[in-house]
Amino acid sequence: MSTVTGTPDRTSGTPAAPSDAPAADTARLLRWWPAAVLVVLIVAPYSALPLPGLLDGPVGSAGSLQLLATCLLFGALATGYDLLLGRTGLLSFGHALYFAAGSYATNTIMLEAGLPFAVSALVGVCFGIALALVLGSVSLRVTGIGFSMVTLAFAQAGSILVSRNPGGFTGGEEGRAAPAELLPSGLVGIEHTANLYWVALGYLVLTLAVVHWAVRSPTGRVWEGIKENERRVEVLGLRPYGFKLTAFVLAGALAALGGLVHLLLTGGSTPQTTTSDFTLSLLVMVVLGGSGTRWGPMVGGILYTWADHRLGDLAGSGAVADLPTVLRVPLSQPLFLLGVLFVAVVHLLPGGLARLPSRLGSALRAPRGATRAGAAARKENRHS
Repeated sequence: MSTVTGTPDRTSGTPAAPSDAPAADTARLLRWWPAAVLVVLIVAPYSALPLPGLLDGPVGSAGSLQLLATCLLFGALATGYDLLLGRTGLLSFGHALYFAAGSYATNTIMLEAGLPFAVSALVGVCFGIALALVLGSVSLRVTGIGFSMVTLAFAQAGSILVSRNPGGFTGGEEGRAAPAELLPSGLVGIEHTANLYWVALGYLVLTLAVVHWAVRSPTGRVWEGIKENERRVEVLGLRPYGFKLTAFVLAGALAALGGLVHLLLTGGSTPQTTTSDFTLSLLVMVVLGGSGTRWGPMVGGILYTWADHRLGDLAGSGAVADLPTVLRVPLSQPLFLLGVLFVAVVHLLPGGLARLPSRLGSALRAPRGATRAGAAARKENRHS
């Protein structure tokens, strides 16, 4: 039976605090925030809302949607990469190779064989998966820094191969444009930028779903054990090699699919996606957002990509050009601004941006707890 002070506790019989029910309702509502964000992202192309400073034009304009689609793409790519770094403890410097494989293989098949986009895309993604399986089976024969160096060697070899343009298949340093006549008509042209945006959003949702399912599976729990103590997993009678290879191939498959989306967004394959610098950017995204968390890598990828584009515009703006030399020189370097942002986040938020809500909650609860303690002390003094 309820009373004025609240509902009785079923275990102790004492009345519950009246604030418990609203707090529980708030917690239930907060569980639905990803769905609310997804709805907002889906309807974004229909919006004419201006966001000065964040975007150059209205949200639904072609330029803004292109930037947003790129942010979503790299948010998904960072989430897939975190399967290795944050979930299994594997520091790979060759993840860009599988991203580029999906793009280059699909594009080359369309250009050389003249096959339709759907068939080329399927073969291209399968090629990226096969490449991850072969190179992963070799790289995982060693552990620790040795694994990182082997993946770096494979990435460097792939980058050199693309730049040498064997048989004219890769286009060398200029890359190769995709044949517009073989691409889906609804994904070609500025007037169809919204469709490309939805493709990138779909890729993000798919990646989040796959990663969430994989992490919560029995295999995902073994990944966690491998990250914490691989020797202990071996003592339990399990072979870490097979589980690590599974994570490697799954992350490579998601990267190859991302390369396909990148091919559609940019209209071609570019050699920059084959370099180890590209993988280092993914590493920065993951650390920035929070490695090993559900939403952190996505947030880090989106923020880093947005900052990479917007800080470049800021560096070349007239406002920076009019500053004194001591300020103009560093602020005109986008990489310097990105580096300062990264160092600030790592220093002020250990664990990445994903830890920010819990830190804010702790900061808000501390004064509240101090207030309650003070009130209790005053009440005790009055009774004494």
